[in-house]
Amino acid sequence: MDHNLITTAFEIDGYKITKNLGIIRGITVRSRNVFATIGASFQTLVGGNITLFTELCEKTRVEAFELMVRHAEELGANAVVGMRYDANEVMSGVTEVLAYGTAVVVEKN
Repeated sequence: MDHNLITTAFEIDGYKITKNLGIIRGITVRSRNVFATIGASFQTLVGGNITLFTELCEKTRVEAFELMVRHAEELGANAVVGMRYDANEVMSGVTEVLAYGTAVVVEKN
């Protein structure tokens, strides 16, 4: 799937939606590792971006996004509209990240 056809909007300029395939999602659950937590604790002492957690969050979002894209492709979609992320703490140190949207088939206008 062309990632340019994945959007938070509900339409894609230059394309018309010809088929709505329904809600799709990609979900991943991650925990912090002990070494990253210790390293991040040191980073909090000096302030600023806590890069260890930033990297973990980015990897988790990418994984959820790719799972969502795979789900859309399995349904026959060539685009996703209304794409969003959600995150919840499942338990202390364990976070769920959900990427979701609506799988659609689009054609150029």
